[in-house]
Amino acid sequence: MEHILEILYLIAAVTFMVGLKMLSKPDSARNGNTIAAVGMTLAIFATIFLYTNSEGQHLGNLLWIFVALIVGTAIGYVMAKKVQMTAMPQMVSFFNGMGGACAAMISLIEYGHLAHDPNLASSETFSQKIVIILAGLVIGSVSFAGSMIAFGKLEGKINDWSIKGQQFLNIGLLLAILVSSVLFAVGQLGGDLWFYTILALSLIYGLLFVFPIGGADMPVVISLLNSFTGVAAACGGFLYDNYVMLIGGILVGSAGTILTVAMCKAMNRSLTNVLVGNFGGGSSGGGSGLNVQGNIKEIGMSDAAVLMKYAKKVVIVPGYGLAVAQAQHVCHEIENLLEEEGVVVKYAIHPVAGRMPGHMNVLLAESNVSYDKLVEMEDINPEFATTDVVLVVGANDVVNPAAKTDPASPIYGMPILDVEDSKSIIVLKRSMKAGYAGIDNALFFEPKTFMLFGDAKESLTKLVSEIKSN
Repeated sequence: MEHILEILYLIAAVTFMVGLKMLSKPDSARNGNTIAAVGMTLAIFATIFLYTNSEGQHLGNLLWIFVALIVGTAIGYVMAKKVQMTAMPQMVSFFNGMGGACAAMISLIEYGHLAHDPNLASSETFSQKIVIILAGLVIGSVSFAGSMIAFGKLEGKINDWSIKGQQFLNIGLLLAILVSSVLFAVGQLGGDLWFYTILALSLIYGLLFVFPIGGADMPVVISLLNSFTGVAAACGGFLYDNYVMLIGGILVGSAGTILTVAMCKAMNRSLTNVLVGNFGGGSSGGGSGLNVQGNIKEIGMSDAAVLMKYAKKVVIVPGYGLAVAQAQHVCHEIENLLEEEGVVVKYAIHPVAGRMPGHMNVLLAESNVSYDKLVEMEDINPEFATTDVVLVVGANDVVNPAAKTDPASPIYGMPILDVEDSKSIIVLKRSMKAGYAGIDNALFFEPKTFMLFGDAKESLTKLVSEIKSN
């Protein structure tokens, strides 16, 4: 029976790796997600029915386990079915926080077993397991607290908050957690008081680490917290000597870490600044972009339709506003109409467009936009010089020249889409209100830029009619 369990764990681990590999490409991501989910289901039921402890006993409390499974599955299913595409980052943060909380609770429960068993409290097993327990406790707690704050901020219920010298406070807290954990692990500190003090410090660090973060930096912190949860889950795998849990946690942790580093590179941010909650060098919106002044030029629907219809090449830049308006389907319709007229149409995807990595890819995939039309920033930027019209739909910070020209701007140094190199730019927005980073955009005042105000879905629908009639 034990060999069957190990074989099933091996199969599950392979599905995780295959699924993760398939998630790297938009056209295979949906199937990759399904394969990994099947593997996780296999691992869960194999554990429930085939796992035995050293005394040959199967898991107990099956009734409670299945009640928890049914309730959790029902809640997750309803949330996933009802979530709007604009709220997807919040849901990812919430689910990630639940993963961190589970990892921390594993440490709490196992510490209780370890510390209060007189046969184990002074044994070699204690010193070996306490290191893993502390690692899971600290990382899981930070992930839980940070993810809940990220969830509240993305929901618009929690504002950016920081105090003077917070960077040093965060560093001090981090050092206090590390030092006290090491002393606890080597036996210089002991007892429930110190254990729960480490837990409290970790939760406080998780809160303070995410509170100051805002603007366009939020996708990075979501990715980082996701990697934390993966590492915390891997600690659980070590603790239970469960290979599939260990491999799954390592895959999530390593993938999240690689993505975080890639995102930091994409936004020109230091990973050290990320860890101490000082994104963007301490700025939190409101750079000198606030002083941008000038005249804007509006464009009518008919003129916009003519400009695009008789262009040779059009690049569409989707942003969070596209998701808010649920305008991805009508955007795809415009793409089809223009291509019927012989226009080359592509989509420029900035790595942090939206509120989480891959947000725009998921959104456009929902409307069946061909994956080969989604072009990443480093590949599309050289093409803007040969583009006749750029249609910016609900994007702001990712096309803001302040990232290249204004050292005082909170987004300074972040690579952006070089839309200003194109011949004409049409910006579709509801108003001149600043973007998520809280700064104005000088691009809107450029002579070659035309503003088209209104709801993205309504405006694009009218644009479809105009393209058909012209």
